[in-house]
Amino acid sequence: MKTTKENTLSSVKNALRLLKSFSSEEPEKKITELAKSLNLGTSTVSRLMTTLASEGFVYKKNHRYRLGWSLLSLSGVVTADIEIHQEAIPVLNNLLTKTEETSHLNILEGLEAICIHKVESTHAVRAFTQIGNRNPLHCTSSGKVLLAFNEEKLFDKLTENGLQAYTYNTITDSVQLREALAEIREQGYAVSNEEIYQGVAAIAAPIRDYTGEVVAAINIIGPIQRINRHSIPNHTKNVVEAAKEISERLGYLESFRK
Repeated sequence: MKTTKENTLSSVKNALRLLKSFSSEEPEKKITELAKSLNLGTSTVSRLMTTLASEGFVYKKNHRYRLGWSLLSLSGVVTADIEIHQEAIPVLNNLLTKTEETSHLNILEGLEAICIHKVESTHAVRAFTQIGNRNPLHCTSSGKVLLAFNEEKLFDKLTENGLQAYTYNTITDSVQLREALAEIREQGYAVSNEEIYQGVAAIAAPIRDYTGEVVAAINIIGPIQRINRHSIPNHTKNVVEAAKEISERLGYLESFRK
């Protein structure tokens, strides 16, 4: 029989799982949908969602739940206190000016790349993205950068159950992916050409902290009509320079490490 402490910890874990199950693709869900997707009882989910709603973390509308404003206020506290976020904002704005393409700041969380800031392109035709979006590592530019400069055990964990195909260009072979990651480490940037969305391309470069560790990635993303073999060299130069500037703002001195 579980103790009171164990039951409390289990409830906290399940409440967090419920919050993380929402996404930009599925911003609202019914109790039955939440229970089924997380393999929990409907009564358990109903109780937890009622508690979360009372604290403003979710709200109910037309028998469906959505994330609440309390989460937004917490995200503001987090991002305001993260040095990388503060240092990256002016660089992202400058990158937008140079490339005219939507730019993102991404970090690694588990087996996904999560967007913690973005600057939107003013082009009428652009890729639709949101802060908080989670993307796979093997087929996105930032994801491949974060994977390439991480420990081998992350690669093993990612590939142990196979790699999902999103488009005809997605790398699904682990040997081919390993070769691509080696190339990324050598050249210092990654390109995703219709690997997760058809008609969309992206370029990313690594951001290092003062120890030299890759802690994030910066990228631009847009339609292949604008990010293609003709424009990629110049775009890559701008993205790599932006990543280096943020790294220097975080205390990384490349000249001291050669």
